[in-house]
Amino acid sequence: MRHVVLYHSVYGLRPAVRAAADRLRAAGHQVTTPDLYGVPAADTVEDGFALLDKIGHELVLDRARAALRDLPPQTVLAGFSMGAGVAGALLAERPDAAGLLLLHGTGGAPDVVRPGLPVQLHVADPDPYDAPDEIDEWQRAMADAGADLTVFRYPGVGHLFTDPALSEYAPDAATAAWPRVLAFLADA
Repeated sequence: MRHVVLYHSVYGLRPAVRAAADRLRAAGHQVTTPDLYGVPAADTVEDGFALLDKIGHELVLDRARAALRDLPPQTVLAGFSMGAGVAGALLAERPDAAGLLLLHGTGGAPDVVRPGLPVQLHVADPDPYDAPDEIDEWQRAMADAGADLTVFRYPGVGHLFTDPALSEYAPDAATAAWPRVLAFLADA
């Protein structure tokens, strides 16, 4: 089983992130869910972006790095939305990562991708934060870098479709996503 660090979305460390971590733990994985903000989670995406602006990207990345400090080099880097970007940003610093698991966004192409790195993306189609052409470009860049890439697009759902506390929750898509995530982690 794997060590997984699971970074939260711009909302902060919400119950949905903790529930996802519990789901992964129930499958035998060791999961760390750092609070990158250090304050209660936001109630709206706008409040989440305001928190991120107030805290700052560098402090968020510093906290994300600190959460990795005592984890093995082969830890899977994972994240929800903004957390996917955090996971991708730290990939260059963790060249032996066992995999990159991105939920609800690409976070942009990482600077460094090890050939053969297992990467799995779960994203709404279309997604309000990652346009289809941006996802296609990201997918080409990851494939060109040699990633072992699997992309799952979920038509007609909202951005954070796995979070049951949000109006964009899509139970059928979430039900489809979680077994795929568990299979990815079992193979990473």
